[in-house]
Amino acid sequence: MTRTNKSMIVLISIAILIFGAVSAQAACTPGTPTVIIWHAGSLSNAFKAVENLFTAQGAPGYGVCVQDKSAGSVDIMRQVTAGGQAADIVAPADYLDIDIFLKPAGYANYNIQFTQSKMVLAFLASKIAAKGIPVPTPDDWYTIVTNPNLNVTIGGSHLYLDPSGYRAPMIFLLAQDYYNVPNLYNNLLEHYVAAPAQGATTPYALGTNYDFSLTYESNAIATAATNSDYQYIELPDAINLGNSSNNKVYKKAVIVMPDLNGTGLVPVPGSRVTWGITILKKAPNPDNALKFVQFLLSDAGAQKAMADNHFPLLSPSLVGPLDYLFLPKVLRPYVQVEFGQ
Repeated sequence: MTRTNKSMIVLISIAILIFGAVSAQAACTPGTPTVIIWHAGSLSNAFKAVENLFTAQGAPGYGVCVQDKSAGSVDIMRQVTAGGQAADIVAPADYLDIDIFLKPAGYANYNIQFTQSKMVLAFLASKIAAKGIPVPTPDDWYTIVTNPNLNVTIGGSHLYLDPSGYRAPMIFLLAQDYYNVPNLYNNLLEHYVAAPAQGATTPYALGTNYDFSLTYESNAIATAATNSDYQYIELPDAINLGNSSNNKVYKKAVIVMPDLNGTGLVPVPGSRVTWGITILKKAPNPDNALKFVQFLLSDAGAQKAMADNHFPLLSPSLVGPLDYLFLPKVLRPYVQVEFGQ
């Protein structure tokens, strides 16, 4: 093994220890029907609400113990493969993570796109005002961030562990072309700082350690509803990763990251911000997993819970032509085949 590959493995290991915090419910009692769900942290509130409905008396999952685990989506890919962590269901914040990491390694054979959003630029109005930072607009936000006199930072997740992290440099690449500013990608990247995950001993938060955050509109809406100081601006469709008709443009923004084992590199192209879900081929509890995914896609209460948490379900959800062939028959009524992905 080369020194470069060894260094890469060390880098990933350290990053997982620092950034890859995982939250989970208590272990299920031995012998209890179980389903193990690994999902993007962005889905935590929405999935918790759906899980409560799924296990309620009279629901398909009544009596089933749900092990709910969340982490950065790329971290999840490594946890359930190279890390050997048991999982039935995987739901990353970028559906392409299933296609790029799980399918080639033989862990999954279909991918359901079930909810979408876009990226926005968030900030605390009082905090940027105190630093003399102007309120950004879709036309000038990049000039504010790169202004050497303002000392502005954008915070986000680690790009090797989470889609919200690697989507930031994608947006920087797209912004360079959209605004036609030479070297804008590098200039913006110099102002990006990766935030530790939950559980870090040192507080790290918007307005304290960084001034702006590129985040999902779904989560921004929820935060703004409880904090009047929290604001965000819409970014142009050409760069916000929020319009499927622009996927050909988004695909030009490619980020390269370590593979599952840290022994090579894989390219991840930009795409519409879309969450995916799959049941692993070797899921230890496949029947309960199938019940949950069917419940998620079909139950009116589950659909309302997702919408109430600002993650409205695609209706129908989307799958590729090959995915449809592998899709369990009970899920086929809730999906539509999308060609030319």
